[in-house]
Amino acid sequence: MPATLDYAKPDLADRVRFGEEAGETAGENVAETSLFPRPVRRHEIIYLTNQLAIMVDTGVTLSSALTSILQQEQNPTLRRVLAELRSAVEAGEDFSAALARHPKYFDHTYVSLVRVSEATGSLPEMLDRIGTYLRKQLETRNKVRAAMAYPAVMLVMAICVTVFLLTWVMPKFTPIFDNRGMQLPTPTRIMMTASDVLIGYWYLWVGGTVALIAGGIASLRTEPGRQAWDWLKISLPVLGSAMRKVIISRTIRTLGVMVQSGISMLDALRLAADVSGNRHYERLWLRVLDEVTNGAEIHAALAGSPLLPSTLVQMIRSGEETGKLDKVLARVSDYYDQEVETALKAATSLIEPLMIAGMGVVVGGIGLALLLPVFSLSKPGGH
Repeated sequence: MPATLDYAKPDLADRVRFGEEAGETAGENVAETSLFPRPVRRHEIIYLTNQLAIMVDTGVTLSSALTSILQQEQNPTLRRVLAELRSAVEAGEDFSAALARHPKYFDHTYVSLVRVSEATGSLPEMLDRIGTYLRKQLETRNKVRAAMAYPAVMLVMAICVTVFLLTWVMPKFTPIFDNRGMQLPTPTRIMMTASDVLIGYWYLWVGGTVALIAGGIASLRTEPGRQAWDWLKISLPVLGSAMRKVIISRTIRTLGVMVQSGISMLDALRLAADVSGNRHYERLWLRVLDEVTNGAEIHAALAGSPLLPSTLVQMIRSGEETGKLDKVLARVSDYYDQEVETALKAATSLIEPLMIAGMGVVVGGIGLALLLPVFSLSKPGGH
C-alpha cells in the first residue's frame, strides 16, 4: 500500500524550527496592502515546486515545507499565496483543492497532477515531474522570445530611424533646395512630401497608430479575431513552421505527462487542448476527444489533419498498438523540443539578413533622396 502523506498541522517544535513564530504574518499581508502587487514569475513557481518535491521526499510534512519556503520567499505576492496554501493544508483540505483556488499560478495541468498524486501517495515524485515539465515549457518559451527579440528590435530601430530622418534631417535641407529654385529629382520630391505630411499631420499619425493598436487588441478578444491571429502565426512563411513545432511540442509533452501520471485519456486530451494556446490546435484536440469518447483510437482521430505531420500520427499509432503510448509521447516531445530549437535558429538566421537588407533599403533610399540634389548642385552649371 503506498505511503500516505502527513498533512497534519506542525507542532510547536516544528513551528519554532522553521521560524513561524518570527513574525511572518506581517510579511504575508504585504501583497494585500500594496497598490501594485509584484507579479509571480514562472521560474518562481518552478523553484517552489522543486523545493516542495525535495522537502516532502525527505520526510518533511507538507505544511512544514510550505512554512519553510514561506520564510525564505521575498516576493510578497507569492508569500500570500503560500500562506493561504499552508492554512488550507493545516485545516485538513486537500493540497490540490487549495492549489485550484489560485489558477493564475497553478493551472489545470498542475492541479490535476497533484490530485492524482494524492490518490496514489506519490506527491514527491509528482512534484518533481511537474517541475521538470514546467521547466521544459519555460525553456521553449524563452527560446521563442529570444528568437523574436532581434527582429523586433530591428523593426523598431528601422521605424525610429525613418521617422527621425523624415522629421528632423529632411526639413534642414528643404529650405536649401527651395532657395536654389532647382528642379528636384522625383525621389527627393517624394521624400519631401512624406516629411511634410508626417510633420503637418502628426496628430493623425499618432491617433491612427493608437487606434490601430487598440483595434488589434480589441479584435484579439473576439473569437474571429483570435482565430485569424492564431492562423496567421502558424502560416507565416518563415516563422510558421517553428510556431507549429512549438505548439506540437507543448501539447504532446502535456499529453505524455498526463498519461504517464495515470490521468485518464479523456482528461489528458482535454488538458492538451487547454495548453495548446492556439484555437486551431485546440479545436483539433477537442475533436479528437469527441471521437475517442465514441470509441475511436487517437491516431485514427488525428489522421488526415493538416496541423500534424503524418510521421507523428504514425508514432502515436505505434505507441497505441504496443501499449507504450506514454513512452512514445515522451520521446516525441523530446524530439520536437530539439526541432523547435533548430527551426528557431533557421528562422532567425534567415530573418536577420532580411531585416538588415530592409533597413538598409529604407535608410539608403532616404539618404539617396537627400544627396541627389547635392550632386546636381555640384555639377558644372548646376543651379
